Amino acid sequence: MNTLWNRIKYTVQADLHSMLDKKESKNPIAMLNQYIKEAEKQTESVGKLLERQGKLKVELEKEFTEAEAMLAKRRRQLELAQSTGEEDLVAFTQDEIHTYEARANELAASITQSEQELIALERKFEEMKHKVKDMKVRQLQLMGKENVTRAHRRMDQFISPETGDKQVSSVEEMNAYIENLGSKINREYEVSSMERRLEMLEKNAASKTEIV
Repeated sequence: MNTLWNRIKYTVQADLHSMLDKKESKNPIAMLNQYIKEAEKQTESVGKLLERQGKLKVELEKEFTEAEAMLAKRRRQLELAQSTGEEDLVAFTQDEIHTYEARANELAASITQSEQELIALERKFEEMKHKVKDMKVRQLQLMGKENVTRAHRRMDQFISPETGDKQVSSVEEMNAYIENLGSKINREYEVSSMERRLEMLEKNAASKTEIV
């Protein structure tokens, strides 16, 4: 049963990875944006853990300071009890001293370990932030390349539409359109001038008729 479940799990994982690879090949910038968002979330989460670790270290140091203070106090009280011959107080303070010594030693070791762990975590955290920054730089580089590619494509469509989609008219097409438009205007002007000359002839003819 476990073998079958593992086979199903690995098959699903393989399909997901394949699907993500295909999606990334189609739109790498979109996938990179998603990766960056996830990386930023992870970095923020780790930052909170680091902050919590720092607070725990402060609490350990606080406990250590209190244990040291109580240890010093019990040692003074032991000397006083011994000087007065109070045997029960001597026994109590001795037990207390052993307890606080053990606690202080344990806390000191914990603080040392916590400091080392915190330093290691901070180094990894800085590495994480650098990785995210590198990903953002890569994002800008890819966006720049995508922008250049789109610009080249638009210009190629404008200059040589036969090599791509004719979404933008070429210079030759624009020139042909302008020529056609100019010819149409000239024809309309010629027609208009002919109309004016004919009207002038009619007026002149009418004037001569009236004179006669």
